[in-house]
Amino acid sequence: MDTCKEEGCIFCNRIARNNDREDFILYRNEKGLIIMNIYPYSNGHLMIAPLKHISDIALLSDDENLSLISLIKLSQAALLRAMKPDGFNIGLNIGKAAGAGVEEHVHWHIVPRWFGDSNFMHSVSNCRIIPQSLEETYLLIQNELMNIIPEKNAR
Repeated sequence: MDTCKEEGCIFCNRIARNNDREDFILYRNEKGLIIMNIYPYSNGHLMIAPLKHISDIALLSDDENLSLISLIKLSQAALLRAMKPDGFNIGLNIGKAAGAGVEEHVHWHIVPRWFGDSNFMHSVSNCRIIPQSLEETYLLIQNELMNIIPEKNAR
């Protein structure tokens, strides 16, 4: 699916559909979701987004913020188990000037990092080298999410 030419909000479109596996949604709770970035900076690059279409975390309730932070923690734990990274970049960009690619729907990026993973290909040739297909990565991370939260139905 080419999100570059997609009409509307890429997050809201996926939230509304009931096709989580095809849309690479790993898990949903009552306030947000964990979704894979289909244009990842590194293998296992995840995003956390609120279900509410909102452009700034200042507009989220404390309860929503707490729920989204719990999804970040859950994502990090699943990635540690599934991919064994050496570290993470976790953050969000609010507004176009800050580098937000989807500025109308706030979302956090969770990028697993490994020693020696500095990949310059995207800088010089506008491409990225990912050692595993998105489908394989989806199943690997989803399996770990289900091991961490077996009482919930991770989709």
